[in-house]
Amino acid sequence: MLADTASACASREQAATTGSMHSTTGWKRKRLPSGQEDEIANRPIETIRIYSGDNGVIKFRWLTVAILLWGLLMTTPGARASTADKTVPLVMGETFTIASKILGETRRINVYLPPGYAESPAVRLPVLYMPDGGMAEDFLHVAGLVQVSVGNGTMRPFLLVGIENTERRRDMTGPTENENDKKIAPRVGGSGAFRKFIRDELMPQVKNRYRTTGETAIVGESFAGLFVVETFLVEPDLFDTYIALDPSLWWNDQKLVEDAGERLRARPKLAKTLYLASSGDDLRIGATQRLADALGKDAPPGVRWHYERMPDEKHSTIYHPAALKAFRALFKPNASK
Repeated sequence: MLADTASACASREQAATTGSMHSTTGWKRKRLPSGQEDEIANRPIETIRIYSGDNGVIKFRWLTVAILLWGLLMTTPGARASTADKTVPLVMGETFTIASKILGETRRINVYLPPGYAESPAVRLPVLYMPDGGMAEDFLHVAGLVQVSVGNGTMRPFLLVGIENTERRRDMTGPTENENDKKIAPRVGGSGAFRKFIRDELMPQVKNRYRTTGETAIVGESFAGLFVVETFLVEPDLFDTYIALDPSLWWNDQKLVEDAGERLRARPKLAKTLYLASSGDDLRIGATQRLADALGKDAPPGVRWHYERMPDEKHSTIYHPAALKAFRALFKPNASK
């Protein structure tokens, strides 16, 4: 088979030299004298002779034959298996589960550790929590943002803790009186229990497993953004920084927005940070703009807040670019570094 393949190649090479095409049909390979095949196989890199039916001689470099041999070898099942055996898992973080008594189910937690954490035992880092934190959800692309932002010096290092969903619309929504809201999932209105799970079960686990500082933040988009805003208004001490991107503030006929001013005025001082962003879709609804208006009027002393309008983005595209802007604005590296 090899000699036949080489003969065909020789024919093409000869055709290229003479400027005419030659068919290989009818060519027959002559058997070499006894012992000559072994002698040819042991030659150093120079030339090899391949005999055609018309006793012509075509010279090939040994390198050409070596390439042909390698190609034939790599088509064998054994060679493919050998290459596959060298495959190893691609590792970009850690994962663990919590048997939650509060939620009555097991929850998976994914963690991204930025460069330098494992290598420096004395390093302690702040923690960025994210709902929608499953591997098939938003965890991978947000981890990528943290990785590249820390790497290029536009963001301080954070541990990223992703909470994988089980019943997303149950966990991210508060109670509602709107009948259409109640139809979007079998169960809704469980944000209070989800917040208790984060406070009483997840945060203690993270503190026990990892070297952390006291600084915490949370980022979420859509229903997760609704949960972020609700937590800022009803339990602001849970996190230091809140990032809500295209939050679904239409929930319960915008009741959360309607009550925002009253809740804000009830706090004489609040040293927290809130970052809001809206796509063109959200801008048309207007709920996040109304929340920004309430903040402008009633935010207590100490609150740092920002509203980023991104009309060129859609609800389906805003997370990545808005999160990048937020991370750069809120988590700038210390000036001394």
